[in-house]
Amino acid sequence: MGGFSDAMELELLDHIFKTGAWAQPSNLYIALTKSTIDDAHTGTTIPSECAGGAYARQKCNTFDVAAAGSTKNTQVEQFAEATGNWGTMTDFAVVTHSSTGMIVGYAKLSAAKKIGTGDTAKFATGDLKCKLD
Repeated sequence: MGGFSDAMELELLDHIFKTGAWAQPSNLYIALTKSTIDDAHTGTTIPSECAGGAYARQKCNTFDVAAAGSTKNTQVEQFAEATGNWGTMTDFAVVTHSSTGMIVGYAKLSAAKKIGTGDTAKFATGDLKCKLD
């Protein structure tokens, strides 16, 4: 993953240094976007998030236990089949809510991907990797 959002960084620091307690989200979701995400974006302000054509954020609660400074998804994460043209996806974010929430992390896709009618966007097992250095 490219990075954590500003909000996630603050939550982690407050939690670690005992000035706040971060409540683990009930679910995590993958959001797809047609433009660059940065640290300041939220789950509500993700730029050019896909919309329409049966798009919905994909629930993703399948991360493994962290080891060697990283974690990754343990199963394929597949979106619904597009019933319209979603456009060309360039970035993704992991967020805490199906339509709002906080961005936990985000990154550019390894290659931009056009999603048209009848296509199914998916991430293979291990593609969603989050690493702390």
